[in-house]
Amino acid sequence: MQQLIYMLDLFGVAIFAISGSLAAGKKQMDLFGVVVLATVTALGGGTVRDMILDLGPAFWVTNPTYLIVVVIAAIATFMLVRIIDLHPKALVIADAVGLAVFTIIGTEKALNADVSGFICVVMGVTTGVFGGMIRDILAGEIPLILQKEIYATASLCGAIVFYLIYSVLGLREPAVIISFAITFCLRLAAIKWDISLPRLSPNEKQK
Repeated sequence: MQQLIYMLDLFGVAIFAISGSLAAGKKQMDLFGVVVLATVTALGGGTVRDMILDLGPAFWVTNPTYLIVVVIAAIATFMLVRIIDLHPKALVIADAVGLAVFTIIGTEKALNADVSGFICVVMGVTTGVFGGMIRDILAGEIPLILQKEIYATASLCGAIVFYLIYSVLGLREPAVIISFAITFCLRLAAIKWDISLPRLSPNEKQK
């Protein structure tokens, strides 16, 4: 299971790097800009998590494989988009996988750091969504998590479920599987059926 989580983690890093690269492409950035945006998207959430939890050097410093995967994914995307069109649906599904995996890893790292349950959940969500938030800000867009789409909410639900099953029942593998399924399915369901949280809007009747 640990090896599978690691491989999915690298997969999630690659997918988020591709997402950052495509966002850079929409803004017509050069190769350097593409790599920078890919890097903050893929590694930003985990880096912030490690800094807040005071875990020492960020995970990609102690294991440069993550950074290598990001650079390769960014350069490959930069080259491939000139040749082929990436299917939007495939990228959305892959992004949901990355969100679910990052949420689990962030929550578990916080658990191992022996912090409160509330902080564990916050770190799970931070790992899952913070990189995308930095990406959107640098690209001059309103961050996705601040809009109507259920994104952070899916991560929040997955983090809570993982924490409860793992910390209360002591069942790691079921916690991983159930948390992954909840985050992944909520995200895809929100996209498919346009499910969203209520939005704050001015009362049009008021003048």
